[in-house]
Amino acid sequence: MAKEVWRYIDSGNCSPAFNMALDEALLEWHSEGKIPPTIRFYGWNPATLSIGYFQKVEKEIDLEAVKRYGLGFVRRPTGGRGVLHDQELTYSVIVSEEHPEMPKTVTEAYRVISEGVLEGFKNLGLEAYFAIPRTDEEKAGLKSPRSAVCFDAPSWYELVVEGRKVAGSAQTRQKGVILQHGSILLDLDEDMLFDLFKYPNDRVKERMQRAFKNKAVATNSLRQEPVTIAEAKKAFKEGFEKGLDIDLEPYKLTGEELEYVNQLAKNKYESDGWNFKR
Repeated sequence: MAKEVWRYIDSGNCSPAFNMALDEALLEWHSEGKIPPTIRFYGWNPATLSIGYFQKVEKEIDLEAVKRYGLGFVRRPTGGRGVLHDQELTYSVIVSEEHPEMPKTVTEAYRVISEGVLEGFKNLGLEAYFAIPRTDEEKAGLKSPRSAVCFDAPSWYELVVEGRKVAGSAQTRQKGVILQHGSILLDLDEDMLFDLFKYPNDRVKERMQRAFKNKAVATNSLRQEPVTIAEAKKAFKEGFEKGLDIDLEPYKLTGEELEYVNQLAKNKYESDGWNFKR
């Protein structure tokens, strides 16, 4: 039987506002039946700190540090915590909630979509598996995270290797469509990451950064041969095809589609009203 064909977009390195606008536009177009389910890979120019939809900038983020490092800054339409998008492959998946392969619950749909990420790590020779919070303490930590840093703890069905988180993802559902996007870490500058958040004092910051080393790890720290972005794209494209049992067909945005995304980026994701609103 022929496999379902999904769209595949490799949009390269884009501005933070454009990245979030394109994810939103794809969700919208899919909800209107204009495009099939879509998987997109992208990077960030400049490197960017993205924050979750519900995060409070003043309370959690050191904007002076963001400026000092020359980073971009954007609020995502999805939940979750702060993510430094630097040396990574970012993915997004856009698919209808009514898709026959999509479970109704958020966590189970998350697991199904993340099968593609899991297979991608296997293609890179890494024994990744899904984290499942088991203890009451771990489950409580999901409801009230101690840290504003995304990679500080694995959520349900987050990808881990040797007990440490290697990919962080977030999901939103709007207009009957699931948008899941996430970061696949290739390398990580921990000092820069921890400089971007506010802490009660330096001691707390040092303690959290020390603990972080046991909780998260970049892909290239686990391999003898570093993986390039091109190799990562190939591994995860094939991973999604296998994990979701689909074929991916490359697609380039039309001039009209690009214009729409640029307008959305300018009017929404570049605006202080959106980025600093909570």
